[in-house]
Amino acid sequence: MAFISLSPELARKSFTGVENKFITKYMPVLDPLAVKVYLYGLYISQSGTAFTIDDLAAALSISAEQAISCFEYLDEFELVKITAGTPFEVIYLDAENVSGTPKKYKPEKYADFARNVQAIIKGRMISPNEYREYFYLMEEYSFEQSALLMIVNYCVSIKGDDIRVQYIKKVAKSFAAEGATTARKVDEKLSQFTSSTPSLLRIFTAAGISRRPGIEDDKLYKKWTAEMGFSDDAIVAAAKFFKAKTVERIDEAVEELYRSKKFDVKEIEFYCRNKNSVHAATIEIARSLGVYMQNAAPYIENFMTVWCDMGYELSTLKKLASYCFMHGKKSFEQMDEFIKALYEKGIIEEKSVTSYIEMLNVEEEFIKKTLEKCGLTRRIIPSDREFLMRWRAWDFSDEMILKAAELSAGKNNPIAYMNGVLSSWKAEGTFTPDKIENTVHTPTSRGEKTVDRSVIERHYATLRQIAEDRAEKTLERALADDEYGKLYKQLNSLNIKLAFAESRADGSDKAISEQIESTQQQADSRLATLGIDKEDFKPHYSCKICGDTGYDADGKPCRCLKKFIEDYAKA
Repeated sequence: MAFISLSPELARKSFTGVENKFITKYMPVLDPLAVKVYLYGLYISQSGTAFTIDDLAAALSISAEQAISCFEYLDEFELVKITAGTPFEVIYLDAENVSGTPKKYKPEKYADFARNVQAIIKGRMISPNEYREYFYLMEEYSFEQSALLMIVNYCVSIKGDDIRVQYIKKVAKSFAAEGATTARKVDEKLSQFTSSTPSLLRIFTAAGISRRPGIEDDKLYKKWTAEMGFSDDAIVAAAKFFKAKTVERIDEAVEELYRSKKFDVKEIEFYCRNKNSVHAATIEIARSLGVYMQNAAPYIENFMTVWCDMGYELSTLKKLASYCFMHGKKSFEQMDEFIKALYEKGIIEEKSVTSYIEMLNVEEEFIKKTLEKCGLTRRIIPSDREFLMRWRAWDFSDEMILKAAELSAGKNNPIAYMNGVLSSWKAEGTFTPDKIENTVHTPTSRGEKTVDRSVIERHYATLRQIAEDRAEKTLERALADDEYGKLYKQLNSLNIKLAFAESRADGSDKAISEQIESTQQQADSRLATLGIDKEDFKPHYSCKICGDTGYDADGKPCRCLKKFIEDYAKA
């Protein structure tokens, strides 16, 4: 009777074919975990099911890194061939091929190394397979024996005698990738790492990490300090306030702080203590603006953090969000433009913001009243506010402005007509109701002529509208280009950062100014490609003196107005 036979039930089931050569020649000398990975991978390849390296690792209760290490090990024996790293892909090879035999190394060549490495790893006996791994490293990567011994000694000092050979291989390969395969270069690399060990130990203590720092930790430390510019105190603060319990979590915390431009310990502490509040405030502001927000992170980074850095408190921002919604600014971008305008005026503290909003509300009510007097029912537009500012700059009282509005009722362009009436009153020194005359005279070089004011105002309103529409359409055409649109927004953001940096007087404004100059050059270059002159973003009025209003800065009739009246009289 045969030593081993199959039951009828088992015989009817599916099987995974394994070459006899693998069982008789390779399996006795391979690492046991590598055998498990090989057999399970073979099963996957014959099952026709789509698997990933993570699926295989989960099935064998190992990490994906261990699974990849085993396939690298099998690749060394030419049982498999790794064809891709991302995603990880492997081809199984024929175990009968001539070159696919376990590599042999002359024992006498590495006798001294074998004795020395066993002296370093004292707590256990090194297996033949592990020795073969070390021999492979020296053969394939040209490590000096003394260099590899230094690496092994370093790894044991971190992990202890129970260290796995896979870890030593990983570290050795990272040294080889940087060209450190001689004793001198390995010593230089280790000395660099040793210099950062005290700092890493301090950071680990703050995070509650009990193990000793490794070579990968040193790489992260150099990134945090040399590349990102964080001090040890700042990294310790990050570990503490983010409650980071792993190196990976510390790295995530430092990355977040770097994006948020928080480098000082006090800045980090304030940022972390207010992080939850900022997140909640962002959600509340989005709700106030009527914005659907699936992920708050981009809004926090691009808007909330910038506003807070400018000095605005969360309660102030909530109040501004409500004001913006009520006045048609229903996005973070529109709210950002409004806040930048406030910032340029130095309106930052909650008290000053509240006063400014109250002033705007009062002004808005007056503009509505003025429009009603003119016989207009439309909503308020930006030019209404501009005209009101000009009239008040001419020293007219609200009473006089409303009187002019009454006179303009029924005209084709009431606001433009009002502007002409007030300009005439200013020229004549009429600033009180009792001095208002029924007819407004406009002096010309030929004496005095009276022209229906609606004709004049209609003429200038048309000129202004043409110039402003042309400028607006030019800007819209430029912003429609994705590349220029991004640069335009970037310039706006950088200008705000520059103002903030100048107020801090910490020297950072120079770098921002250089960035603005570089970005401006890119923007100008893009405009040139599009065939657009940025000067065309501004209205080009036909008269440079009065800006197509008919009256100069002193409220006196412009020479273009005199000429228009003369030409009109001739027509």
